[in-house]
Amino acid sequence: MTNSRLGVDLIVPILCQATRETLEQCTGREIVFSPTIQKIPKISIRPDLGGFVEIFGDYNGLVVMNFSAEAALAIYHYYMMNMGIPENDLASHASSVEVADSIGELINQIMGHSQQLVETSYNLNAHSGQPKALTLNRAISLTPELSIGNAGSSASIDNRRISFQMEQLHFYMEIAMERTEFISL
Repeated sequence: MTNSRLGVDLIVPILCQATRETLEQCTGREIVFSPTIQKIPKISIRPDLGGFVEIFGDYNGLVVMNFSAEAALAIYHYYMMNMGIPENDLASHASSVEVADSIGELINQIMGHSQQLVETSYNLNAHSGQPKALTLNRAISLTPELSIGNAGSSASIDNRRISFQMEQLHFYMEIAMERTEFISL
């Protein structure tokens, strides 16, 4: 007998685990995520700071992480101080290039860790592009073109959102993934 589940609903918990483990290691702070995954109509990069990265290979998608200015700055500060950088040498505004670069690097580490976990769990391989992080004043909706036969067709894409918290600060991950089923044999 075979067991079938949507790929996105199997990948999202792995992304949550990778995000928590990576950020806890890099910041030295506890990271928690909501036990509820939201099904959403579209994904967006939202103010104040957002980062995104494409996933391609045995499974394909787009991951977005959105941070308030306070959350981005706190994560950046804890990350840098955990590496031994004195606090007075750090950027003081979330719009600083250093903050966006650090968030981009953290997303890169999260994606690498999640891809290892997916490969271990499902023997599926994927790669990610170079994450881009930027400060925004307005939201930008994204619609990935995931396969030639369904280019631009949102009907073939599943979107999810997960809420994370560090101390009293919230941030979010959104994932768009081509509609696939993982069928265990």
